[in-house]
Amino acid sequence: MSQALPAVRPLADSSVASVVAGFIAMLTGYTSSLVLMFQAGRAAGLSEAQISSWIWALSIGMAICSIGLSLRYRTPVVVAWSTPGAALLISSLPGVPYAEAIGAFIFASALIVLCGLTGSFERLMRRVPASLAAALLAGVLFNIGVEIFRAVEVQPLLVLGMFFTYLLSKRLLPRYAVLAALLAGCLIAGLGGLLDFQRLSLQLAVPVWTTPALSLAAIFSIGIPLFVIAMASQNMPGLAVLRAEGYQVPASPLISVTGIASLLLAPFGSHGIHLAAITMAICAGPEAHAEPGKRYTAAVWCGVFYGIAGIFGATLAALFAAFPAALVLSIAALALFGSIGSGLTQAMQQPHEREAALITFMVTASGLTLFGIGAALWGLIAGVLTLLILNGR
Repeated sequence: MSQALPAVRPLADSSVASVVAGFIAMLTGYTSSLVLMFQAGRAAGLSEAQISSWIWALSIGMAICSIGLSLRYRTPVVVAWSTPGAALLISSLPGVPYAEAIGAFIFASALIVLCGLTGSFERLMRRVPASLAAALLAGVLFNIGVEIFRAVEVQPLLVLGMFFTYLLSKRLLPRYAVLAALLAGCLIAGLGGLLDFQRLSLQLAVPVWTTPALSLAAIFSIGIPLFVIAMASQNMPGLAVLRAEGYQVPASPLISVTGIASLLLAPFGSHGIHLAAITMAICAGPEAHAEPGKRYTAAVWCGVFYGIAGIFGATLAALFAAFPAALVLSIAALALFGSIGSGLTQAMQQPHEREAALITFMVTASGLTLFGIGAALWGLIAGVLTLLILNGR
């Protein structure tokens, strides 16, 4: 996709669908893993102010990077915090002085910046066949897509109402199918008494500075694992999402910018912001905008919503707790149907790569975790090995 494009006009290029996609991407990102930050922070004995600063730092970094990179490359670049990293911190943060943990965050971010500036990550991704990248995308998104059918067991009326609203709207008003499903879900949840805003109160987040300290123990227990997880579980599948949707933005600037932002925001608690996969797919897929050249606006709106959420970071938990989990899971799944379908279609186009793409998809979708590394990297490794064994010279 050419980058020699006319002047960027985010407001003029926006549509209702792109605003909705941006909001759904933000909603999906926060509801899927916000609780991990609270859990890790409380396990480490952090104060409410420090936890609030942690969320503020992540949100502001994601907002600036998502908006800036999307406008710069006119590409739907969505940045998210490291969810696997947050899960890692639940077990590794307790017992480590917070200042040393901050030092480990800085160390991991510096390694990522180094990968971006040297171009090593760019060279690696150029060697990944398009079919495997598409299969990786479909595998990453598959488990989110099927959640809507699992949620039927919990809230059948709510989920089925959203699902059939989506199908009818897809036939009559396809560009607004996801919005219609979201509105239907909110209406059914409201009528069913499933929305609870009683604990919601607006409080501004205040950043709290922590002077970093370096220790080998923290670097080996937190810093290096965070770096490996970020590159294998987020940056690689995130870039695969963009490539699978046809966006050929260079990888090195994306990795460098997110790494520098993580490094600067680490003293305020940020454990790392990186390329997103699932939320990027929501903004880069056909549901976000009918014209691929204008889907960058969905990522810009996602960044705007990130910024708003970060400013009121102290109230986020209460806000997202007000929505039933089945509603959030269902709307995220519906928003990803198009990306899953296009990923599978592209993955199976080349007959001589079809089996390797299938194995990539299956391993990635399995959720396999081995040696602390997630399924995305193992799926790619399995696909490449299959391709070499079957077709290698």
